This record gives sequence, C-alpha cells and structure tokens, in this order.
Amino acid sequence: MQAHHSYQINHVYLDKQLAFPEQRTNGQGYYLVFWWKEVALGELFISSDQTLTGKEYLKRLEEIILPTIRFYAKDKPESIKEWQRLLHNQELTEWRKWMESLFASYVADSVPASVPVSVVICTRNRSADLDQCLHNLENLTCVPEEIVVIDNAPTDTSTLQVVQKHNGVRYIMEPRPGLDIARNTGVVNAKAPIVAFVDDDVLVDPLWVYKVWEGFKDPSIAAMTGLVIASDLSTEAQYLFEKWWSFNRGYVDKVYDKAYFEATLNHGPPIWEIGAGANMAFRKSVVEEVGYFDELLDVGAAGCNGDSEMWFRILMRGYTIKYNPRAVVFHKHRKDLKDLNKQMFSYMRGHAAAALIQQSMCKTAGYNRYLFWVLPVWYLKMVVRGFPKYELRYGLLKSEITGLWSGVRYYFNNRSRTKRNNEKLLNQWKEKSQQKLHWYQ
Repeated sequence: MQAHHSYQINHVYLDKQLAFPEQRTNGQGYYLVFWWKEVALGELFISSDQTLTGKEYLKRLEEIILPTIRFYAKDKPESIKEWQRLLHNQELTEWRKWMESLFASYVADSVPASVPVSVVICTRNRSADLDQCLHNLENLTCVPEEIVVIDNAPTDTSTLQVVQKHNGVRYIMEPRPGLDIARNTGVVNAKAPIVAFVDDDVLVDPLWVYKVWEGFKDPSIAAMTGLVIASDLSTEAQYLFEKWWSFNRGYVDKVYDKAYFEATLNHGPPIWEIGAGANMAFRKSVVEEVGYFDELLDVGAAGCNGDSEMWFRILMRGYTIKYNPRAVVFHKHRKDLKDLNKQMFSYMRGHAAAALIQQSMCKTAGYNRYLFWVLPVWYLKMVVRGFPKYELRYGLLKSEITGLWSGVRYYFNNRSRTKRNNEKLLNQWKEKSQQKLHWYQ
C-alpha cells in the first residue's frame, strides 16, 4: 500500500512573489495556485519526494501559466516571446510591468457595493459549514442583492438557528428531500434576475458576486459557471478527488454554444465539462423558459447531475453558457474515503441516468454509444491496469462502475416518468417561446 502524504495549499501571488515558496515541512507535498492579483493563472502539484531548483521552478511556472498568458494576450501574440525572455532572464521589474499591462482591464479599480444577484444555498443539517459560508458572503467586497437559504427536508432546526444569526438572509424550508427540488424552490423564490448557486461547504472569493454579475453584462450569456479551487488537500480522499475528479475547469474562458452543441452531438455532448453546481449561475427567465431542474436526478432518485442536465437543455434550445475562471470559489472536498466512494457511486449513477434522459430528449445525440460502448471499454482498461492492488485512483472503480449500472437500471425502471417529464418540459418551452420572452433586454 502506497503511503499518502498530505498537500499544503499555497496561493502564490506573482505580483508580489516570484521565487519558490517556503520549503515544506513534515513530509508534505505542495499544491501551488498561481495568481496575478485577482486573476488565477494555473496550479502545480509538487509531491513530497520532489525537489525543484530555482531554475526548474521557473521553468515549470512558465509551462503551467503560459496557456493562460496566451489566452489573455490573444490580441498581441507576438509579445509572448518578450514575456518569456523577461522571465528567463529574471528581469522582474520589466516582467511585472508587462503583466500589469496585460491584466489591467481584468483587475477592477472599483466595484459597486452590491449587484442584482440572488445567491441561493441549498443545505441540509450542515449548520457549521453554512455558518461559515454565510459569514463569508456577508463580508464580500461586493455583496448580492439577497442571500436565500433553502433548508431541504431538515431533521432539526439547526439551519434555521444559523440563518437567524445573519441579518437579512432569507430562510425557506423545502420539506421534500432532493437537491434539485431545493434548487427549484430557490429559483422560484429568487427576486433578482440572476440566480447564483453555491454549496454550503464553499467559501467564495471577495469579488465572486461581482464577477458573476459582470459575466451577464454580455446579453448572449444565458448561464455561467466559474472556477472551483480546493480549499483543503490534507487527506487521501481529497487528493484523489482533486487529482482525478476535480471541479476545476481551468484558467481560461470557455464558451459553450450552439456550435459546440452541434459539433459534439453525435458523440454525446460532454456537458459535464462545463463546470460544477458548486459555482453556477443562470438568468432566472431562461430557467423559467427551458424548464426547472429535473427532480428525477436527485439523490435518492437517480443520484445527481441535475446541473449538467440543465446545461444540456439550455444548449439544446440554442442558448450560450460561459465558463468564467475569474468567478472563483473554494470547495471543501470530502475527507473520508468511505464518503468519497459514496459520492462517486452517486455521481456515476446520476451521470448514467442523465445521459439516457438527454438521449430521450434528443434522439440524434450519441449518448447510447458513449454509455454502452465508450465507457465500458474505458473502465475495462482501468480494471486491467489497476490489477491486483487497485490503489489510489483505481480504488474507486467499484463505486464508479456499480454507480453507472445502477443509473442505467434506474432510468429503464422509470422510463414512463421520464417521458412524461420530457413532454412537460417541451410544452413549457413551447409556451414560453410563443410568449416571445426577451430575457436579453
């Protein structure tokens, strides 16, 4: 059995520090996240037995953040060589001037005190996490118009007691269990035109709400996701999740639109790549038009994946979703391997059910081939590769495979409900379309 060493997370702000951070202690590894002021640029794992000289560190730094620099410098690609030269020669004063110029338009000089965004937190019996999350949201540089807590089928009054400690936070008790049921309750009750969701085990960047609101200044954007960075990697379970199942979708903007949907349709659009439900936002009117979250995909039902199934419907209707890495949150992954295995089972159960629901909505989608050929072949190779020890990543295979099979069974046992649900969503969309909603105005 391989020994696991925890990873210390260091946020390295290159506008202040370019040298390698302080040496680790107690046999820890490093997980470095690189920033230029409020813009995240990339990350680097350094294992406990790995050492880097100053030159090696700068070389790795360049390799990691170069794709991000190229994205932000796309209008002046010829300047990249100058950036590399200044870094190699450690002409730090000139290098920082170059970076300052590049990111000037992305670093806010001033922000409004508040923006018209409803932040919705769906929670159940996790009062300690919720308390931290609310305290964090109340002390942002720019605060939302409202914070709404949906207490989902609680077994005690702990959530209510936490909310009562925070002035101005709205409390709504949803007696029916299920994350997507709670999300729908949040959308229905939200007062602002933009509805943003965060998990109760998330802390957000001081400018998160502002960056979410700023993203919707583009009238073509119907929904968005943002960057999710791990807040703790002290256990093996947290490391495994971040290394192979991370919510982090990278450090450059990505657009998912009609062209993306049509280009990937034959293979089954990999909409799970768009982002994570821990950091997502929608125009309220778009959700009302395409239909609310699918409650068949809740934990206790199919498992999860209500967020990605919603993204599928938004794209299928021709709308655009943007991934904005400047809207940053920090997520606390599950610490225990037993809990992680339960999470993987639920994820894959929901993944399979959602894929089949999406196939039933759009007959030309390639999810059947993906689910019944591509994934089985991939998992067969993983089973062979991990034999006989099944350590680290391979130790999750049983939960993932049984989760997939469980999701397929759930779908076929509930096909009639799925058909009725699809018809309901289609009728809602037709009705809204006939009303000629102009959400972009």
